[in-house]
Amino acid sequence: MIQSRFISFLLMILLLSSCINESPKGIIIEMQSPDLPDTTQVYITGSIPQLGNWNPNAIKMQAMGNHVWQFRITDSIPSLIEYKFTLGSWQKEAAGANGLPLQNCVLKAKGDTLVSNAIYFWRDGRPRSFNGKITGNVKYHRQMQGQGLLDRDVIVLLPNDYDANSAKHYPVLYMHDGQNLFDPATSSFGVDWQIDETLDSLLKLGNINIPIVVGIYNTIERTPDYTIGQQSQDYMIFVVETVKPFIDKQYRTLPQKEFTSVGGSSYGGLISFKMAWEYPEVFSKAFCLSPALKVRNIDYVKNVREGGKPDVVFYLDNGGVGLEEELQPGIDAMIEALKQKGYIENKDFFWVHDKNARHFESDWAKRMPHAFELMFSKK
Repeated sequence: MIQSRFISFLLMILLLSSCINESPKGIIIEMQSPDLPDTTQVYITGSIPQLGNWNPNAIKMQAMGNHVWQFRITDSIPSLIEYKFTLGSWQKEAAGANGLPLQNCVLKAKGDTLVSNAIYFWRDGRPRSFNGKITGNVKYHRQMQGQGLLDRDVIVLLPNDYDANSAKHYPVLYMHDGQNLFDPATSSFGVDWQIDETLDSLLKLGNINIPIVVGIYNTIERTPDYTIGQQSQDYMIFVVETVKPFIDKQYRTLPQKEFTSVGGSSYGGLISFKMAWEYPEVFSKAFCLSPALKVRNIDYVKNVREGGKPDVVFYLDNGGVGLEEELQPGIDAMIEALKQKGYIENKDFFWVHDKNARHFESDWAKRMPHAFELMFSKK
């Protein structure tokens, strides 16, 4: 009897021990910030729906005490996640010692995981002196309205010779995520695409037709605006039926299809491809940088395979680090689908692969000069 009770006691101890030492279920992302008061509300945001699809104040982390916050992901865990920390907005995100935003954290999930991140600095929400202020002449059009959409600003970059050459009309490139294109002070991550500096340099070289660039700001509903579904259809209608007619009336544009292009990155790359594919009577070119063409619950490759063959030229590119790895199979599939349709590489579509590039504004900025030279060449 004594021996039986002793064995039962040992079994209970072993059971308790296994519960105490049990590895975390799912993924626990932990953030330590020694100088942040424990009462601070900290947010995590990232590349998956469970992390708010880059909404900076959607997902609250749990305060654990001793300057530690955690968030657990248990369902539908993808193999690769990118994420950041904020204090409720992109103006108050995690930063480096220089005050600039940190690049995305990258996690390749392999079973149950606890990953810890140390953050020592945060942006304070005040404007900073960033290098690369806007070069050139920009115009703002505030709070433009679209049916079924949130109002948004539109910024227009005019070619440097626009005022001096009053008889000249220009091609137009419509771009998404407009606040990230020209000005680091308005960019979501404190780093812009440097489209203004790029076009200024290319104008001096004289080898491309410089376009008017129309930057359409995103909103907190960026994901439904730019992906698949009725809201993305409403967004495309907004660009085609509201923004474009306004720009053609307000500025000296070449409004015909052959002079009208659309572009963006990530989900912005997807909606650019989609817009050109579904409105080929409006757009002749699409710049699709790191496009999310077939990933998770998105599959626009299927639409291309089942559709016709619009007369459109596509620029596609991607990197090879972090989230770029996850996008690669979809880009490969789209290239194959275009070839099967009869599109010819380096004529009807271009693909640029920078295997060392990340999914980030500065990396897209580096590829834009070559993209402009391919798509707006005077040759």
